[in-house]
Amino acid sequence: MNKTTTENMTEKPSLWIFGYGSLVWKPDFTFKKRKVGYIQGYKRRFWHGDIFHRGDEDMPGRVVTLVEDKDACTWGVAYEVNGSEIEECLKYLNMRETALGGYITKAVEFFPREEGHLPHLALVYIATCDNPIYLGPASPEEIAAQIAICRGKTGHNIEYLLRLVEFMRFYCPEVEDEHLFAIEAAILSLMPYLLGSKQAMAAIVTA
Repeated sequence: MNKTTTENMTEKPSLWIFGYGSLVWKPDFTFKKRKVGYIQGYKRRFWHGDIFHRGDEDMPGRVVTLVEDKDACTWGVAYEVNGSEIEECLKYLNMRETALGGYITKAVEFFPREEGHLPHLALVYIATCDNPIYLGPASPEEIAAQIAICRGKTGHNIEYLLRLVEFMRFYCPEVEDEHLFAIEAAILSLMPYLLGSKQAMAAIVTA
């Protein structure tokens, strides 16, 4: 048996997970590698409801999902999970994204930002319009107004938005995410009113 055959037999299987929402800053599973990059044919939109992490049943928060658009691309992070850790990772994500969030899984082609790295398949979680907590399209101002008053077990909905903005500005400064930045601008315009409310201010500070 040659060396190449031996290496192939002992090589651990791997799975790539692509995150475009809270997974970009809070994966909460063990991974081997992390790559910033993008997928094509989808646009990121704050069209999905959240009644656990960033909202509740009375006041659903707004979180992102992917909507098919052949001319669009969405930037995020892909994580490589190896061997025995794959089962634990999927078990965790199926609870976090599927059971609590209502997302389904798809295999997509991921394009790493780093030069010399070839595209490869990755698993992504997507919420579709047939989901009972799917909220659908709304103007940036309407979405911002909803985000401004919602919080869930993980924290305030504003924190979710601002962390995603922070990721894009730090890791993808040349990318103009019009939808995301329009909602950020709408939130900032509401800040004087939010800070005028002690209750709202305390909720944001402790998010």
